[in-house]
Amino acid sequence: MNRRTFAQSLGSAGLLGAASMLASSQTSLAAVQQNPSPNISEKRLFPPALPPALKSGMKVGIPAPASGVAKEDFEKKVKAFATALESIGLVPVLAKSLVTTNSYLAAPDEVRAQEFMEFVKNPDIGAIICVRGGYGVMRILPMIDFAALQQNPKLISGFSDHTALVNTIYQRCNLVAFHGPMAAAEFDDFTRQWFLPLVYPELTKQAKYEAISYTDATKLTTIAPGKARGRIVGGNLTMITALMGTPYDINTEGAILFLEDVGEAAYKIDRMLTQMWLAGKLQSCAGIVLGQFTEGKDAGYATTVEETLRSRLAPLKIPVLGNFPLGHVREKFTMPIGVLAELDADNKKFTLLEPSVKY
Repeated sequence: MNRRTFAQSLGSAGLLGAASMLASSQTSLAAVQQNPSPNISEKRLFPPALPPALKSGMKVGIPAPASGVAKEDFEKKVKAFATALESIGLVPVLAKSLVTTNSYLAAPDEVRAQEFMEFVKNPDIGAIICVRGGYGVMRILPMIDFAALQQNPKLISGFSDHTALVNTIYQRCNLVAFHGPMAAAEFDDFTRQWFLPLVYPELTKQAKYEAISYTDATKLTTIAPGKARGRIVGGNLTMITALMGTPYDINTEGAILFLEDVGEAAYKIDRMLTQMWLAGKLQSCAGIVLGQFTEGKDAGYATTVEETLRSRLAPLKIPVLGNFPLGHVREKFTMPIGVLAELDADNKKFTLLEPSVKY
């Protein structure tokens, strides 16, 4: 599906009318070097299992596997998200342990894991959208019954701290999971535009899947040129490095890896990327997509995050596309973990080649 057709289909569905977000002007940056290893993109192309698509009347569980929300955010953001789900025919079901006041965790580990697994095992719950990130998913990974999830596949979405959850679901269950919306995050028109057509074909009136492409020549940047295909993995850079050396380490071989972070100084981004490079994680990718890196204070050093990203990634000689709309920003593209994608850094284009849900 090309950009014009895709935007028109959303407009006809009365959802977004956001065609203007897909700019068509051309911008090119200096090329570095073509990918010298074209065969790397042929690895890991076996298809994963797909969760059922969203359907009208489906119940959507909203748990807190990591941090909870303040009472004010619950009243303002979570209830607004629940209303948004209801407006498109879905039924939100809130977990008990969402509001927290004096801890960075929504509830004790056992409680958070139990509430998440209750949604997984409940046949009346068709999808799970986590309430927020923060911290805590790593603590409950050993408590999650991934075999039960494999037997009860359902759509699971979250980002930030949930990088650990959605990537582990793909690797342990061979099931697509979503680096996408959360209940306490902004569910604006752009975010809907790049989420609902992936997961709710009934709403967007799609009888079958057509490849979805995102391109914006005015904003996306070519860090290193080339084209590659691979299955999508990745998420928050801090979480990915925190998982290294554990049983939940993310496999990047032959993958399209995407990375983002928030509030980290340039030298910290450098340190984490260098750690991944020393571990062979970056060299084994087919290509890399960089989301937003909200820059933190860097003790007066002049080096920027953008300079760090270029210096660490351009020499890899694989395609690298920068400034992609994902991460800790209002307008977010949903990345379906495990889906085959094509990265065209030369033309600043990213394409989802396969469906993310069962039609």
